[in-house]
Amino acid sequence: MSLVIGLTGGIASGKSTVSAMFADMGITVIDADIEARLAVDIGEKAYDDIVSHFGKSILAEDGTINRQKLGSIIFNDEEKRNLLNSIVHPAVRERMAQKRHTAEAANEKAIVMDIPLLFESKLTSLVEKIILVYVDEETQQERLMQRNGFSESEALTRIKSQMPLKDKVKWADTVIDNRGSVEHTKAQLMDILKDWGIL
Repeated sequence: MSLVIGLTGGIASGKSTVSAMFADMGITVIDADIEARLAVDIGEKAYDDIVSHFGKSILAEDGTINRQKLGSIIFNDEEKRNLLNSIVHPAVRERMAQKRHTAEAANEKAIVMDIPLLFESKLTSLVEKIILVYVDEETQQERLMQRNGFSESEALTRIKSQMPLKDKVKWADTVIDNRGSVEHTKAQLMDILKDWGIL
């Protein structure tokens, strides 16, 4: 039996760093963001649905969806954001379920479902244990401004569009505090995996 671990966090919390640590250990990581990108590739049903609802103005020159253009439409419009989610989420879930099935069939010890909106999208039933990668809001904001070149207000808008990390702590089985060094983060992950009998 494979242990299905949900890995979640928030924007600029360092979840991708922890995800990469799992992958480096040879543990299968099924990344919702990657599957979301693949689900909206040209030729996919979700791509056609998005273009028919949002129009061709959201397309890049090569015909792919321009994520920034689409993002600027949905960030400040909850109705449109919900519409987009209703198209993309089922397609992503289906893709993730197929990959999970393959990993379970191969009898892998652990499978990581990397889902940023694990709680918001009510997907906790897909996993058995949940790891939350945590940083405080100030750290999130600093990292976002450095990483994406956002202004203070742009960074805050993005952070505020998600559920606060401090509110997610109570739902996680365990929390990795990612305010320190990469080594400190890795040590916490190793302790968790030992506790859960994966290492």
